[in-house]
Amino acid sequence: MASPPSTTTTTIVAAFFLLLHTAIIARSQPYIGVNYGLVADNLPPPSATAKLLQTTSIGKVRLYGADPSIIKALANTNIGITIGTTNSDIPSMAADVTFAKNWIGSNVLPYYPASKIILINVGNEVLQYGTPELKTQLLPAMKNMQSALDELSLGGKIKVSTVHSMSVLGQSEPPSAGRFDPGVVDLLKGLLEFNKESGSPFLINPYPFFAYQTDPRPETLAFCLFQPNAGRPDSGTNVKYMNMFDAQVDAVRAALNAMAFNDVEIVVAETGWPYKGGDDEAGATVENAKAYNGNLVAHLRSMVGTPLMPGKSIDTYLFALYDEDLKPGKPSERAFGIYNVDLTPIYDSKLAGSQGGLANAPTPTISPPADAPTTSGAITPPTNSSTATTPPSSTTPRDSPTARVNASKNAASLDKIGAGFVIVVSLVVASML
Repeated sequence: MASPPSTTTTTIVAAFFLLLHTAIIARSQPYIGVNYGLVADNLPPPSATAKLLQTTSIGKVRLYGADPSIIKALANTNIGITIGTTNSDIPSMAADVTFAKNWIGSNVLPYYPASKIILINVGNEVLQYGTPELKTQLLPAMKNMQSALDELSLGGKIKVSTVHSMSVLGQSEPPSAGRFDPGVVDLLKGLLEFNKESGSPFLINPYPFFAYQTDPRPETLAFCLFQPNAGRPDSGTNVKYMNMFDAQVDAVRAALNAMAFNDVEIVVAETGWPYKGGDDEAGATVENAKAYNGNLVAHLRSMVGTPLMPGKSIDTYLFALYDEDLKPGKPSERAFGIYNVDLTPIYDSKLAGSQGGLANAPTPTISPPADAPTTSGAITPPTNSSTATTPPSSTTPRDSPTARVNASKNAASLDKIGAGFVIVVSLVVASML
C-alpha cells in the first residue's frame, strides 16, 4: 500500500496549483479594458460576453450605466468593472446624499464583491455637454457618492470620478505645453482636488482618428496608427513623438502638472478606430482599425509608457466591444466594434490571450517630412460618449517601432518561459507523488 503524501509534498502541490492559477489569471492584463455599450438591439447575452472576455487579455470593462445582467454575468471572473450614473442623476445626487446611498444600494451592494466593481463614474462629459447648472452640480454629486461609499466602508475599494472629452484642453501643441481650457479651469480645479484627495483617476478620451480627420495626410495616418513615420518634435522637451496617442495623453499630463496635480493618475476611458465609415470619414477601414487597436495594445504591453510618463502602461479602455447599431450620427458611429455579435472578431486586435507584436496592417506611404500641422477645426465626436479630440498634435513619442517590436518579442518570450515553467513544475510535482 502506498504511503500517504508527506506534508512537504502536499505543500509543494498546493504551491504548484497556486502558481498555475496565477499564471492563468496573469494572461488578463489589468491595464487593457474595453467599453461595453448597449445602444443596440442585437447584442449577445451577457453570459456569452463574459465567457468571451475570459478568452482575451481584457482585464476591465466599462459600462455607461449599471446594467444588472452584465454586472451579474461578470461575477467571479476577476474582471474589473467600471459603472456609471446618468447625467440626469446628477442634480438629485448633488442635492441629497440619500440618493447616492440608494443608488449604491441598487447598483453595487447586490453584486459586490463577487462582481469586481472598481470605479463609479458620475456622469459622462458633463463639462462638454452639460448645462451651466449641471456643471456646478457635478462636484457635489461626486462628493455625495464618495460619502455614501465611505459610510459602507467601500471608499477605499471603489473609486469615484467622471469622464472628460479632449475638449477640456485649450492647448495641446506641443504636448509639453498642454493646458486646460480657461473656461473650465475653475470647475476642473475642484474636480481635480477631489481626484487627488480620494486617489481616483482623471478619465479622458483621446481619439487619434478624429485628429486625423482634420489632417488626412499619409504621414499623419502613420503617426496615428503607431506605424513608421518621421516623428514630430516637441520644442519644449526636445523629445520626438512617434504616435498621436502618446502626444494626446501627454498633453493632458502636462495640463495636470501645470495645475500642480502631478500625482493624479490618468486613465484613458475611451479610444478606438472605426472599421468603416461614410465617404467623408477618412481612414475608416478594417486595415486601419486593426492597425490602431492592435498596435495600441502592443504599445501598452511594451510598458514603454509615454515621454512624460515613461516605464508604465496607462489603463486604457478600447472603444468598443461590439458595434451599436442603434446609435445616431455618421456611419462610423456604428462601426467601432472589435467583435461581431456572434462573438467572432471583426479583425485581429491582438486581444486573444496575451499575444504581442505589431498589427500587420499595410503601412501608408510616408511623404517627405513636412512642417508639423497646426490645423484646428471642429471635430464631430461619437454620440455615445466623449470622443471630441484636440487638433493634431505637432509632437511625437520616443518609443520607436524597433523598441516596440523588441518589447513585443520580450513579452512573447516571457509567455513561452511561463509555459515552460508550468510544464517543468508539473513534472517535478508528478515525480514526488
